[in-house]
Amino acid sequence: MEMPFVSFIISYYDVPADMLVKCIRSITALSLLPAEREIIVVDDGSPQSPLPALDSLTNDITYIRQQNQGLSQARNTGMQMAKAQYIQFVDADDYLIPAAYEHCLRLARNEHTDVVMFDFTTNDDETGENRQFSTSRPTSGTHYLSHHNLHATAWGYLFRRSLLGELRFTPGIYHEDEEFTPQLLLRADTVCTTDAQAYFYRQRPHSITSETNLRKVVKRLNDKQFVIEHLNRMTDTMPVAERNAMQRRVAQLTMDYIYNIITQTRSRHFLERKLGVLRRKGLYPLPDRDYTSKYTWFRRLANNGAGLTLLMRTLPLMHKER
Repeated sequence: MEMPFVSFIISYYDVPADMLVKCIRSITALSLLPAEREIIVVDDGSPQSPLPALDSLTNDITYIRQQNQGLSQARNTGMQMAKAQYIQFVDADDYLIPAAYEHCLRLARNEHTDVVMFDFTTNDDETGENRQFSTSRPTSGTHYLSHHNLHATAWGYLFRRSLLGELRFTPGIYHEDEEFTPQLLLRADTVCTTDAQAYFYRQRPHSITSETNLRKVVKRLNDKQFVIEHLNRMTDTMPVAERNAMQRRVAQLTMDYIYNIITQTRSRHFLERKLGVLRRKGLYPLPDRDYTSKYTWFRRLANNGAGLTLLMRTLPLMHKER
């Protein structure tokens, strides 16, 4: 059999089955022939299997049920099973917007692009029909990472499976996408970006990123520190261009990390303790670079005591207002 064109890996855990059905139907609505697509649903040990609701779709999917091991391992299982030229991650409570996603498929087919990065929407009424989409000229992943901020969510791009090699998500951590995506991009010879809103992202009030339980907040922060340190260690063995690109990403993640400590804990003692760790790792003070205007002003404030005091007073108020 010919290799399918796209493997769609849907990670599922304890969401309403009708959302999963809508997700799958958004894929079967694409112009891809059945032989050109592979839909892999990885049920990560949900309390109740969604299979009864999928009765009419069983010919279109491969369903795998595993013990609960978290999102990273669910995606790793899907990648282990995938056989297509390209991979697309989709969360079970989200869905693709066919008219816009067709544009991404055309870019992959016609430009032979390693990675197609697209936009998303939180508007459930978005159809993408009768829209004109703009697309960047192809560039290398290293060049892209060197000159752009990164929306790291793993569902935000269609990528060539051959890029993976041994690259996988780290099980058991939050911010697994922040660790995975920069490494994937550095392996890409060609990256295309488009403003096509090809993905519907469902904002949930009780998602991991909105959790305010202090223990989970601290775990989230510790996991982000783990990711920052891991990516930073990788730069030691990288060629110059790749090292510079990854260092920019590490600096931006460190900025976000400091911002999150301030807004989510509001503890100067906790902040000073974490800054001490960053200092010992060579990650603080923030590098004296002008990556973006936001990074520049934040760096100037965060790298001195008076500026940190100002950030401690103002950022929680701005965060609450937002």
